[in-house]
Amino acid sequence: MPRLNSKEDLKALRRKIVAKRDLNKPYITLCSGTACHATGSDAVATAIQEELEKQDLTEEVGLRRTGCHGFCERGPIIIIYPAEICYLNVTPEDVPEIISKTIKGKEIIERLLYTDSSTGERMVHEQDIPFYKYQTRLVFSGNLWVDPTNIEDYIALGGYRGLAKALHEMTPEEVLAEVKSANLRGRGGGGFPAGRKWETTRNAPGEPKYVIVNCDEGDPGAYMDRSIMEGNPHRVLEGLTIAAYAIGASQGFIYVRQEYPLAVSNLAIALEQAKEYGFLGEDILGSGFKFDVVVHRGAGAFVSGESSALMNAIEGKVGEPRPKYIHTSESGVWDKPSNLNNVETYAIVPLILEKGADWFTSIGTEGSKGTKIFSLVGTVNNTGLVEVPMGTTLRDIIYKIGGGIRDGKKFKGVQTGGPSGGIIPEQYLDSPVDFDELTKLGSMMGSGGMIVMDEDTCIVDLARYFVDFLCEESCGKCVPCREGLKRMREILNDIVAGKGKEGDIALLEEIATVMKKASLCALGTTAANPALSTIRYFRDEYEAHITERRCPALVCKALISYYIEPEKCIACLLCAKNCPEDAIEGEKKMIHVIDQSKCIKCGICFDVCPPKAGAVTKISGKPVPPPIPEAARKIERGKGKG
Repeated sequence: MPRLNSKEDLKALRRKIVAKRDLNKPYITLCSGTACHATGSDAVATAIQEELEKQDLTEEVGLRRTGCHGFCERGPIIIIYPAEICYLNVTPEDVPEIISKTIKGKEIIERLLYTDSSTGERMVHEQDIPFYKYQTRLVFSGNLWVDPTNIEDYIALGGYRGLAKALHEMTPEEVLAEVKSANLRGRGGGGFPAGRKWETTRNAPGEPKYVIVNCDEGDPGAYMDRSIMEGNPHRVLEGLTIAAYAIGASQGFIYVRQEYPLAVSNLAIALEQAKEYGFLGEDILGSGFKFDVVVHRGAGAFVSGESSALMNAIEGKVGEPRPKYIHTSESGVWDKPSNLNNVETYAIVPLILEKGADWFTSIGTEGSKGTKIFSLVGTVNNTGLVEVPMGTTLRDIIYKIGGGIRDGKKFKGVQTGGPSGGIIPEQYLDSPVDFDELTKLGSMMGSGGMIVMDEDTCIVDLARYFVDFLCEESCGKCVPCREGLKRMREILNDIVAGKGKEGDIALLEEIATVMKKASLCALGTTAANPALSTIRYFRDEYEAHITERRCPALVCKALISYYIEPEKCIACLLCAKNCPEDAIEGEKKMIHVIDQSKCIKCGICFDVCPPKAGAVTKISGKPVPPPIPEAARKIERGKGKG
């Protein structure tokens, strides 16, 4: 492919690509992000190719392997165009039937469709499925159409049009003004206005200037940036190049988490294609502007997602933060002005340039414009990646898109903002989700993690889990974070172990307040949120653990006991056979009894007890009934469950 040397060359190429594509030709798109790889998309792709060859349809039917479609728990997903038929949980064994019945016979395979759990209705088209129906996919839309290893797919959908407009129709100052007018706030966690950060970097003394992509999301359960980078890397490259032009940078870095091999692989291909077509390198699109990009693979430390720690890592140093009296926008990589935004922030920039700031500001709330991608996980029926306008309520996300809580259980809370965020209880389900509203509730937007919890979640144990995670990930450079997290972990470990004491809650609050005020970087200042938000909204659970030695959710092992209800025991021997400590006394026609002195509270007896019996029960905060005398343990057939 000859290098494109002008905006007109790009237009001509797009017309050529579109002209040779037959929109009436049957096309199978197969999601091939990391989640679908894990559930067998490679095997499905092989089966499709083999079946098309077998039925002599390789010329008549196309196959495109795209990035993540978002509905990850139902993958692999295929969509058959132009009819837009959506099949979920596809296996290689389904492929011959799909080709024969749907591609050739125009029949719908009912079992592969989405079935609404409340109405029983089967839905043929992706846009009718509630998980997709209530979303507004702007940044994520390209993942449904683009083969990330084929730049022509991206160009056909208007790719690099925003860059061409910036380079040939706008000055760097005008590009900067457009982004500022759009009030684009960084999607990486802090929500700082991107235009202001770009302007500070542009105006800072010192050359060269650098632009950096942060693809180091480390929040448990979060994978928004990974999926964009895997599925549509050219959109990120285009946004980064526009930023470089506005700021006056000639060098960029993309910092990618070590655990993202598919993102790195697809990005490497995209970089080579962008250089070949003239979107990177010298004299981009004949504009005289030059820009190049280097990929840096991170070591996987959570703290390296912090701006200055990330820049230290790029320099080859230990990934730990720097003091904040000098901003990285003024003194970043090698002490030069450096702009850092995350993947999602850069990915929306081409659309802002193409459609205008007014279009972008028409979406969202007063202080938070546009859409946001969330990783919706936990005890919700429909898990996956969700893109909605800022201001959408938590209730709509969890119940309309997520389909509500699994197994009909009661909603308890939702963690937003990752381990450094907070847990929001049921009374705030109708709160709009944007940067400012979540902060008011004691949580944060973060990068977009959203973990839903039901009634079986112990809030104290959850706070302990997140504090433990943050303690392990702290770089240890500053005392408030290093020692504060250790002390909080000790206190929380004691509470869930039944060793909590009066004053522990007040001490947790005191330590968290000091960390919030005195820590060096955002990891430390926000690490207080899990404890502070849970104490704020679920203080009664803390008090139950401490004063009553009781875990209301029946989770904390030290505070629960297992007991076999005599009237329900059917003497099936399953619990006795599976107990690793031989702590259960029982034989045929005899009610089983747990020897509490031997029980290690592993819960295996609870798990293996037949549902029809439900004899094994958990007890917390009250004494276990005394053992039944052996003479009274005989089960008489025909009476009760026995």
